[in-house]
Amino acid sequence: MNTQWMKTDVLIVGGGTAGTMAAIKAKQANPQGDVLILEKANIRRSGAIAMGMDGVNTAVIPGNSTPEQYVREITISNDGILNQKAVYQTGKLGFEVIQELESWGVKFQKDAQGDYDLKQVHRVGKYVLPMPEGKDLKQILTRQVKRHKARVTNRVMATRVLVKDGRAIGAVGFDVRNGDFVVIQAKAVVLCTGASGRLGLPASGYLYGTYENPTNAGDGYSMAYHAGAELTNIECFQINPLIKDYNGPACAYVASPFGAYTANAEGNRFISCDYWSGQMMLEVWKELNSGKGPVQLKMTHLDEDTIAEIETILWANERPSRGRFHEGRGENYRTHGVEMNISEIGLCSGHSASGVWVNEKAETTIPGLYAAGDMASVPHNYMIGAFVFGRLAGTNAVDYIADLEHIEPDAEFLEAEKTRIYAPMTRPNGVPHTQVEYKLRRLVNDYLQPPKVDNKMKIGLRNFERYQETLDLMGARDPHELMRCMEVHFIRDCAEMAARASLYRKESRWGLYHYRVEYPEKNNEEWFCHVNLKKDSSGEMFLFKRPVEPYIVDVDIETEVYDVAVR
Repeated sequence: MNTQWMKTDVLIVGGGTAGTMAAIKAKQANPQGDVLILEKANIRRSGAIAMGMDGVNTAVIPGNSTPEQYVREITISNDGILNQKAVYQTGKLGFEVIQELESWGVKFQKDAQGDYDLKQVHRVGKYVLPMPEGKDLKQILTRQVKRHKARVTNRVMATRVLVKDGRAIGAVGFDVRNGDFVVIQAKAVVLCTGASGRLGLPASGYLYGTYENPTNAGDGYSMAYHAGAELTNIECFQINPLIKDYNGPACAYVASPFGAYTANAEGNRFISCDYWSGQMMLEVWKELNSGKGPVQLKMTHLDEDTIAEIETILWANERPSRGRFHEGRGENYRTHGVEMNISEIGLCSGHSASGVWVNEKAETTIPGLYAAGDMASVPHNYMIGAFVFGRLAGTNAVDYIADLEHIEPDAEFLEAEKTRIYAPMTRPNGVPHTQVEYKLRRLVNDYLQPPKVDNKMKIGLRNFERYQETLDLMGARDPHELMRCMEVHFIRDCAEMAARASLYRKESRWGLYHYRVEYPEKNNEEWFCHVNLKKDSSGEMFLFKRPVEPYIVDVDIETEVYDVAVR
């Protein structure tokens, strides 16, 4: 095993949606600067949009909506707990992102007049813009990274952010192919590692059969925590409506603008809006447990041309196996409803609100450390939000490092981290990582799955705290298995955060995302705040309330409440 030393000005960890944009914008801000993307897979097909995307969910197009209208909608849908200044950035800059993507060759759906063909899925306002030919999005981004001459190192997994003198100074990790120990010195670090998708266990029991890209195991959540950064709203889980037995959405979000709708077994609508929110998911959970289930996406009433268009969008992008799945089951949208169920739980700000605390500049609470994409705490940010905050992170990181020099990392820390990383390789016949991960995620399902029960969560927390003993039994026979072992470490950290944050917020909020049996009501008087956590000076997980910053768009959170139930 060798040690590789690398140096760069701006280090971007993760080469997905946010990471590629962060690199492009950093190079545009300073073409002479050195920018390095560190990706544990290969950026041509990595991240949540590895196989493309079928649409944009947060498109604020001038003449159709305003950033202020968008902020109002997200504020209400997220029960008022958000930093409006950060959300406003998505509304303000998203259109420029769409125009730039289009100039690179990304195609968005237009109407007969040549205008963007926006669809309404949100409760109020049209923000959904289909991308029927979005399958090559990631390859287009990869080409732009190369054209801007940002460096890329594939197949290297970061495990810790290096922090010294109160700021981020790089990262450490290893090569997942040859096993080399890798130390990267940087003047600023941008974390873009996606959601914590492998937290709960799917109904299939398959470790990698998650809704989120299964390579997103909470890497950035864990690395930010151990760097000393604050995380926020970790109790606000991500839970989505999926096709039963399939790791993708039905997808009512795409199909509802064409006239499809979510119905119960009696064929009746029970929600008025298919926008993914905690309140919507609570209504789905209630219907599934009311005797009126199962729940289905209903399209049988639509004409042939409409169904064919829906199939083209859903089967060609993001999850191209969807069509083959239906074919294998003998299902046809013209004659069958698509049975839906509830996904495993995860952490994600893109579809929910749980992430690393960032402000409107994509800055975390650690100087020189930035975060963007699904792991950064900008609620319901989706793909356009990931692009926007990747852009902000790359640009602001370049400004931050203007007068900075590299700092030498602490040799003692490097040696300790090296020992931690390679411990499983000293036990090649140890417990396989698959077994250790399966047990951990079963514990997550058994004790954290909403509705949340106080005693169950306490049992779960005790298990997560002592799970380090089990992690120390894992064995790895090669660098690939070592990568999987380190991902299990990340998952354990996220499980403990989820349990502690869920126990801390003693109310119910965000519908099913944080529905507590012992505290079934929302309590704005005591809990209209962010629940934040960080690693304290003694190395323990410390939780505290962070006030919600004053709104820049007026919303009365007592009277303006998100309610999509058909009564």
